[in-house]
Amino acid sequence: MEEETGIDNDLGDKSRVLDVKPLRFLVPQFFDASNGPPFFCAPPNGPFPSGFSPFPPFTGPQGSQSTPGLKQHEFCSTAVPIRSFRAEPVESNGQHVHKQKTSGLSSIKKKAKKRKVFEFAFTAPTDFNPGISLSERDDGNRELVENVLSRFDALRRKLSQMEDASEPHSGVIKRSVLKASNIMMSKGVRTNAIKRIGVVPGVEIGDIFFFRLELCLVGLHAQSMAGIDPMPMKGDLEGERVAVSIVSAGGYDDDVEDPDVLVYTGHGGNASGDKEASDQKLVRGNLALERSLHRANEVRVIRGFQDSSHQASKVYVYDGIYKVQESWIEKGKSGCNIFKYKLLRIPGQKGAFATWKMIQKWKEGLSSRDGLILPDLTSGAESIPVSLVNEVDDEKGPAHFTYLSTIKYPKSCKLLQPSFGCNCCDVCQAGNSNCTCFKKNGGDLPYTAYGILVCRKPMIYECGSSCLCLRNCKNRVAQTGFKVHFEVFKTRDRGWGLRAWDPIRAGTFICEYAGEVIDNVDAKQDGGNDESNEYAFHTSRVYESFKWNYEAELVGEDSSATSEDYDIPSPLIISSKNSGNIARFMNHSCSPNVFWQPIMYEHNNEVLLHIAFFAKRHIPPMTELTFDYGIPRSDEKESNVEYGKNKCLCGSAKCRGYFH
Repeated sequence: MEEETGIDNDLGDKSRVLDVKPLRFLVPQFFDASNGPPFFCAPPNGPFPSGFSPFPPFTGPQGSQSTPGLKQHEFCSTAVPIRSFRAEPVESNGQHVHKQKTSGLSSIKKKAKKRKVFEFAFTAPTDFNPGISLSERDDGNRELVENVLSRFDALRRKLSQMEDASEPHSGVIKRSVLKASNIMMSKGVRTNAIKRIGVVPGVEIGDIFFFRLELCLVGLHAQSMAGIDPMPMKGDLEGERVAVSIVSAGGYDDDVEDPDVLVYTGHGGNASGDKEASDQKLVRGNLALERSLHRANEVRVIRGFQDSSHQASKVYVYDGIYKVQESWIEKGKSGCNIFKYKLLRIPGQKGAFATWKMIQKWKEGLSSRDGLILPDLTSGAESIPVSLVNEVDDEKGPAHFTYLSTIKYPKSCKLLQPSFGCNCCDVCQAGNSNCTCFKKNGGDLPYTAYGILVCRKPMIYECGSSCLCLRNCKNRVAQTGFKVHFEVFKTRDRGWGLRAWDPIRAGTFICEYAGEVIDNVDAKQDGGNDESNEYAFHTSRVYESFKWNYEAELVGEDSSATSEDYDIPSPLIISSKNSGNIARFMNHSCSPNVFWQPIMYEHNNEVLLHIAFFAKRHIPPMTELTFDYGIPRSDEKESNVEYGKNKCLCGSAKCRGYFH
């Protein structure tokens, strides 16, 4: 050893070693050139000169240090840190591409070039306060789960916007999801970090997720890629693990026809690249599922589907608690042996996957919709039909109204601002300083490449009829109509309501509030009182404040740059009592899943204000859509503002008891 390092043999004297002071009291010691080799300073990771070798802790893999201030046991159950995963390239058809590893200088240069893409000039603050205590990271609740998912998606949307602006035509892998989750994990913005069997606090059956890493952040499934999540059992021999959750997303030949039964295929054995298909082995996740069969422990099941809105993506639904009933080995399509596990859903749980299967049959015409009154309430005014359904009583529909697909201004209404269309020859691109619409939006296009709203803003300016960009420009979201299959349905205690057949991603455009613009005088004549008309939308009302935008400090921005206060030129009242669209059926909630955003765009040489609704969070299919009706601004004292109040039946934990 002494010959290898080239250090003087006298340093091997054990008595000298034993006389060394504690490490924290040591000061740098340098070799005397006359007694030893010349001093050499090398970086911790090398390169090292001949005869020298790395020293602890740099002998192991780098980049896996723990986050300061967090309990070590919070992350011990996760097999691999989130940051160690990399996304796979995706072709235009949505299929993953597996590339062979190459060696040599050229491959190193290619990797270095890819790493330069989507590198933002920001550093997340080291003193960031996640607002989540250590105990809350271990054990969550419903409010925490919703908070974590909302903050993650807000950050992901912003990073996606920045990514689109930096490389709009690169076709390079999208890394915004991975970057957002890495920041969230490293800053402690997560919950249910302790792995457990059975119910996860705050996660409800039927909840939907659009990214696997969302499952990790709320503790539903700790594996970002593997379909089986194992956990060691206390008191067992080392290595004894059971499965606590599985994700069935179509990667294997799973049988998913029966909503209460899942025949799950074990992992491994698939052909990839130059690797041929082989027999699956009873190891890791497969072995954990086999032990779950004998232990009869509960297993959470998450089912994945193709996202109808984004063909290259998937949406995941939490389907509840199952138990492994039996297992066997059979020949797969490749001719190799595969493991099969039959899981049965525990009775008495809320329907989730069963609802998805029923909706699929409705869409394919394989089953008629129970309680259907009209197949299309809009009579063709919308590109997607809106069903009218009543499964509660014998009422045949709401009072008569004329369907309008957009807002209707009176002829006396004047132009709100001068119209200047952009000169983009194709579609508006983020970062194009010559685009006037880009400038009006403060230097950012308001939507991601998928048409998802990035942030709430004082005002959004969409491209209009005088703009030269194409109709499919991503800055024309609200004016192109909704893309979701809705139904108007009879509620049990709140009249008619609105819900969707499709899963809705946070930031998705729901619809515009269509109707006739009226003044206060007309409003009183229309509803008897301008505040008692339940089919009127008022921009001047006081709405419950909430934060929906990303946390600016996490991307190196000033928090004042993300104002969510609306800036409307003049108060606007829209009545949908006689004429309107599906928005007139949205009920009030004190904890709504939809919010409104003012938008301006030009049509027929007039730039007019529109009120657009967007999803506040991920919304599962057949969930009622609601928004906050707001509280009237009034000079009257609070004790005298009882007129016009309605009892609120939203059922929210934050219900204020009434609405106007």
